[in-house]
Order: sequence, then C-alpha cells, then structure tokens
Amino acid sequence: MTTDIKGAEAASAPTLTVDELAARAGVTVRTIRFYSTRGLLPPPVIGPRRVGHYGQDHLSRLALIEELQVQGMTLAAIERYLEQLPADLSAHDLAIHRAVVASWAPDTAEDMERAELEKRAGRALSGTDLDRLSAMGVIAYEEDADVYRVDVGLLRLGVQLLGVPIAHETILAARTVLMEHTRQAAHELSRLFRDEVWGPYRERESDPEHLAAMKSLSAHMQPMVVQALVTAFQRSLKEELREAFHAEG
Repeated sequence: MTTDIKGAEAASAPTLTVDELAARAGVTVRTIRFYSTRGLLPPPVIGPRRVGHYGQDHLSRLALIEELQVQGMTLAAIERYLEQLPADLSAHDLAIHRAVVASWAPDTAEDMERAELEKRAGRALSGTDLDRLSAMGVIAYEEDADVYRVDVGLLRLGVQLLGVPIAHETILAARTVLMEHTRQAAHELSRLFRDEVWGPYRERESDPEHLAAMKSLSAHMQPMVVQALVTAFQRSLKEELREAFHAEG
C-alpha cells in the first residue's frame, strides 16, 4: 500500500517545465505567465537551478479557465469564480468542474494529426489507445489515416482513463450512466427555467427592459448552475462511496 501511494504521489508530482505545460495545454508561455500574475494559476514548484516545475493541477486549472472563457466569462469573472473554489482542490476535482462547464460549451472538436494529438495528450498513443479513445467519443477517425477529429473538451479526461485499471466495458457503462443522468438533470432544469422564469417574462416580452434582463439572467445562470451541479455531485458521490465501503466493512 505504501509503495502504491508513493508511486501515485510521484506520478502527480510537478515535472513539467513552463514550455511543456504550454504545449500540453495548447496555450502560449506568455499566457501562462499572464495568468500567474493575475493569480489564476498557483506558482510552480522551484527545483534545481531555479527552474519552475508544474503539475497536473496546473494543467487542470488551465483547462478550466479555457472552458470558462468559451462560456464568454471575462477574466475578472473567472477570477471571482476561481476564488470561490476551495484552495485544496485536486487536479481530479478541477477536472470535474471543467467537465461540467464543458457541457454548456459549443462544439469544441478540432482536426489534429497524430503528432499534434500526442503532443496535446502528453504521451505516445498506441493503436489500442486510439481505439479506446474512439469508443469513449474522444476522437473520431477521419478519411485521412493520420488525421483525427478530437473533442478537445474530453481529451484530457479520456487520456487519464487510459491509465485506469478498469475494464474498458466498465468505463463505457459508467459513461452511459453519466450521460443519461446529466441529460435528465439538464432537461428538468431547462423545464423549470422555462416554466418558472422564462414564462412570466414572455408575458411581458413587449417591454425591452424586461427582455434584456431575461437575457442577462440566462447568461449569468450558467456558472451558478455549474457550481450547484458540481457541489451536489461531489457530495452525493462521497456519500455513496462512504456507504458502500462501510457496508462491505
């Protein structure tokens, strides 16, 4: 057990240079330094020869910032959003936030050659890896054998799942469960918004001020709903896991 824990800690230790972090995140070094000065990214771990090293938490936070920008949030709004998050959030917690935010985003698919795909993935990808990513809906094979249609919003999560010692069928089944329940939650929230909020405003849609207020409310609801969903999911998951392990014990 101790060896496994040490191995996990070593795997998550900050090992990326700023150039490697920029390549993995698909941003420029200048952007990383700018985010750091704004307090959006925690400082790197300073190693030998005063070289800064970054880890998975930096990569996950950059991905979250990217998704929030896709939603049209300003840097000031992103700063406020990140300030509300617990300071000790792990890379996995940030990935959950990012995944939920991405569900509001438009299509983020890009065409990539294999070299670019592996650069963004941060590792070499075997034929089996590519097949698993395809089955998870992360990539799609194009007519050009060396070009892939990549869902950038799912890429990091998909690559992480490649290293999970769980049967491929189980991962796909879990994805199906998540998709079904998130669709249901989205449907119910949309219905509630339409009936309880949008409906009353439509009765006064001839008033330009009320229509503008409605549009503004719709735009600001997204980050609030995202935060509520993340919090509810995390609490529910912890309770379910606690009950399951206590029952076995």
